[in-house]
Amino acid sequence: MKIIAMIPARFNASRFPGKLMKDLAGKPVILRTYESALHTKLFDDVYVVTDSDVIYDVIKAADGKVIMSKKEHDCGSDRIAEAVEDLDVDIVINVQGDEPFIDEVSLRKLIEVFKDDVNKTIDLASLKVKMNTLEDIENPNNVKVITDQNNFAIYFSRSVIPYHRDQTLKVNYFKHKGVYAFRKNALMDFYNTPMTPLEAAEKIEAIRYLEVGKKIKMIETSVESIGIDTPEDLEKAKKLF
Repeated sequence: MKIIAMIPARFNASRFPGKLMKDLAGKPVILRTYESALHTKLFDDVYVVTDSDVIYDVIKAADGKVIMSKKEHDCGSDRIAEAVEDLDVDIVINVQGDEPFIDEVSLRKLIEVFKDDVNKTIDLASLKVKMNTLEDIENPNNVKVITDQNNFAIYFSRSVIPYHRDQTLKVNYFKHKGVYAFRKNALMDFYNTPMTPLEAAEKIEAIRYLEVGKKIKMIETSVESIGIDTPEDLEKAKKLF
């Protein structure tokens, strides 16, 4: 299998515009992320895909591989699909551009899902992490996921799922981490399908895959991602470096 990493990199992030070009220990955040993905040695190739001339130029200047997006896109999956449409690749891993501290262990687990799937029954793999506080569970910014007994996703929601009606039973709640591993054909099917009703209602792109019948294998991880969503996050990242 040919396995590549794609790092979608949009310049105008709503909460922290231009964050991917902010300085992190002498290099822009996006370049730190790109180099971290390379250093894992998990991938046959690593690409940045962007709508920004500035990001394109900084990756090119570092002799990196970068693709310019031709269109505006509603989500990272669409941006990645456009970029890989003409590439000879089997598995595509979506690496978040604002997470320079790559979680190598979790990425390795996602790749192993496809190496073990000899019958090619799995379309996507993604990550979930257990939530332990009521604040996290009730926060609509945390996308919740429920799975069947084989850890295939049943549904994703910003609401609290499952509803804990019987308080005598212990219920675990899991947050979906937006890191995906796709078979290329599943990604292209997503790209060629209009936004679906439940996806539109929840504003969760993973739901479109479920609505068109794709199977998503969920892998539990205990590693919380370290993303840069605010100026305060950037200061924390500088201290970690």
